[in-house]
Amino acid sequence: MKIEGLQKLTLLDYPGRLACTVFLGGCNLRCPFCHNADLVLPGRPSADIGRGELIDFLKKRRGVLQGVCVTGGEPLVSDGVEELLREIKDLGYAVKLDTNGTFPDRLQALAAQGLVDYVAMDVKNAPESYGPTVGLPGFDPAPVLRSAAFLLSGAVEYEFRTTVVDELHTEADFESIGRWLAGAKRYFLQGFVDSGNLVGQGLHAAPKERMERFRQILLPLIPAAEIRGV
Repeated sequence: MKIEGLQKLTLLDYPGRLACTVFLGGCNLRCPFCHNADLVLPGRPSADIGRGELIDFLKKRRGVLQGVCVTGGEPLVSDGVEELLREIKDLGYAVKLDTNGTFPDRLQALAAQGLVDYVAMDVKNAPESYGPTVGLPGFDPAPVLRSAAFLLSGAVEYEFRTTVVDELHTEADFESIGRWLAGAKRYFLQGFVDSGNLVGQGLHAAPKERMERFRQILLPLIPAAEIRGV
């Protein structure tokens, strides 16, 4: 496991909590719109924060910070993530885990052990459109469906979120997502932002009015659907 970044303070990443964000390297997907290419693509230069350094920081911030967001890349790719989360929990922090949902067994095991308090799962697209959206033609979304079903069961606090890219998402996709995630407690449409450090190229944000049209399509089945960051 490689810790490749630490944002020492965030007011946005963990709903309702003052938190920091820990970035783990590595990912099993190649979403062209990913804005953290250095964390995803092998061979890219990256930072390397020692685990001891991170734990020392968290010890010093007890009583100030309330939560730790663990993100990537895809955190569940990393060996040792369970041990890291346990150390964080032992320090008294709430843990938010960002995941792409492709490791349902690991996700369920962490939740069963009480090592995650909140899960933010990226819903890349409708199940039938996953391959092109995650950059892997022929991708089988079955694990993603299992993770979503687990979160919908209410076993742990969660949100679903979709980064909307003009070239990758259609009204039909959101009709399908609405049926798939009907009744979701929290679902956010997020605007795509070109960070200048993308995995792919030639992509654009969907206009705000199109984002609102997608939200309207979702609302009959996901009344909690909201637009965030636009």
